[in-house]
Amino acid sequence: MRFDLTDLRLFLHIVETGSITAGAERSAMALASASARVRGMEDALGVPLLERFRRGVRPTPAGRAVVHHARLVLHQLERMRGELAEYAKGLKGHVRLLSNTAAINEFLPDALAGFLADNPSIDIDLEERPSHAIVEAVAAGLADLGVVADMVDLGGLETRPFRSDRLVAVLPLSHRLAGRDQISFADLLDEPFVGLSAGSALQDYLNGHATRAGRSLSYRVRVRGPVALCRLVERGVGVGIVPETAALRALDSGALRVMPLSDPWAPRLLVLCARNFADLSAHARRLVDSLSENAPAPL
Repeated sequence: MRFDLTDLRLFLHIVETGSITAGAERSAMALASASARVRGMEDALGVPLLERFRRGVRPTPAGRAVVHHARLVLHQLERMRGELAEYAKGLKGHVRLLSNTAAINEFLPDALAGFLADNPSIDIDLEERPSHAIVEAVAAGLADLGVVADMVDLGGLETRPFRSDRLVAVLPLSHRLAGRDQISFADLLDEPFVGLSAGSALQDYLNGHATRAGRSLSYRVRVRGPVALCRLVERGVGVGIVPETAALRALDSGALRVMPLSDPWAPRLLVLCARNFADLSAHARRLVDSLSENAPAPL
């Protein structure tokens, strides 16, 4: 067998995305080259590593074994890079970070900008996912770190506080419910919603609460970010639920009513999670220390 690190990273990306095309894109590789590398790995082993379907791929038992060992090899490589970074100028480290909607829109941009400016030898692969999917990925070794709401089942992962976050309802000032001091999620379930795009971690979270209430949200339109959502709400398109920080930024027009949600799940603590913080690479531990600065106390 002559697998190189590019082969191993590519194979992990293919398995993580469930697609050779998406895995090739994540690896910055042409599809033809990615397919040839996978075939080369399978030829070298003499067994198929992927089951191929019309809508994607999944690993065979042999492929799952390759995934396990690829994670171990690449994790050890990152640890080596971190330990050698002090001695080897230009040696790049890589940290994979998954985040829910609230953190990726409201808190991480500023926090990561400062960290990356101070650490030019570290690259970060940042991806948005729902909190429960982040926990699964970190536990499986598919990511170094995650930022999730602490109300999700964290299993055996270690955590550190990151930021506090509260979900609020946003309504047009003329809405019949806008005069209340606070409102519950149940009070809004009959209203037309302005939501976030499919795949948004926050929208998946809200859809889950609606499902548990035996209902579903009725969307008039779905947009990519909370600021655009607020702009449509203030024009009377519907109601919405966003992080409080995003809602407060949109108050400048004076046409928006921001109302606290009375539901117990509305106030949330966002936490950093990892399988074992002490076992992270030096680059990842440095990122954890930076993101943990000025963290709030648990709710």
